[in-house]
Amino acid sequence: MALPLLMIVIGLIVLVWSADIFVEGAAAIARFLGMSPLLIGMVVIGFGTSAPELSVSALSAWQGNPGLALGNAYGSNITNIALILGMVALISPITVHSQIVKKELPVLFAVTLFVLGQVYDGDLSRMDAVLELAVFVGVMTWMVRQGMSKTAETTDVLGEEVAEELEEHAMSCAQAVIWLVSGLLLLVISSRLLVWGAVSIAQDLGVSDLVIGLTIVAIGTSLPELASSIAAARKGEHDLALGNIIGSNLFNTLAVVGLAGVIQPMSIPLEIVNRDWPLMALLTVSLFFLGYARKGEQGRINRVEGGILLAIYASYTVYLINTVVSA
Repeated sequence: MALPLLMIVIGLIVLVWSADIFVEGAAAIARFLGMSPLLIGMVVIGFGTSAPELSVSALSAWQGNPGLALGNAYGSNITNIALILGMVALISPITVHSQIVKKELPVLFAVTLFVLGQVYDGDLSRMDAVLELAVFVGVMTWMVRQGMSKTAETTDVLGEEVAEELEEHAMSCAQAVIWLVSGLLLLVISSRLLVWGAVSIAQDLGVSDLVIGLTIVAIGTSLPELASSIAAARKGEHDLALGNIIGSNLFNTLAVVGLAGVIQPMSIPLEIVNRDWPLMALLTVSLFFLGYARKGEQGRINRVEGGILLAIYASYTVYLINTVVSA
């Protein structure tokens, strides 16, 4: 038990660090290639912080642990909204300015409904997975077109916040390439350590790899989103914090699960449909009420609402632990 725990700790530390340098390298390269700050924030940063989920879920599917792959993806979505946004709102209430973020929320909800149809029959076939990847490409295309509009480029707050971040972490093209490649290699290595440790602990304790994926692994792979969102919120870059979460959840729902399903078609545990998907959908809907403007005011997630999100996450985690203890 000690060795798997050590591998999880080492894997998580390296995973978070490698994801950070991977995203910074990718963002810098995108800037050198002429991509606008708004597009970098919407696509590179939002999706890049989900690189840990992608590498861990793909490796889990490859090694025949579909529960870990699914738990990691859907558990990360729950963690992103309930735990991370809850913590960020407690530190600094989140004011939502960005029109792009508001346009992404309905897309995220539509995607969440779409995946219910994919998993409801208890099976994720390779064709289902390919369809999820196709939808992801469509969403990416739509987001790029939204970000390329002149109105968005000149008025969206998210683009301004990303531009400030890029200036703050400026690097040469050669350094950006080195960071990108190094981050990618370390992501793969750390993912192997994390998956091996998680699977070993699940086997030793007799716990399903789904529960391990929904808890330990989901929290671990969401640490990059936590770090970047808290840093953004402390600087007052609220749209960057929220946009990061929305982009990450879109990526997890479509690309992470889709790639895992292409690698290894899988059966969907009943708990996903009855327990985890409903909570994921409920939290996504809650963003509509928390983030949208009301009575002529800007949308805002205050500290009380952040506390409610944290309470929901704590209750969900306790429930998962109780299912393990009572089994």
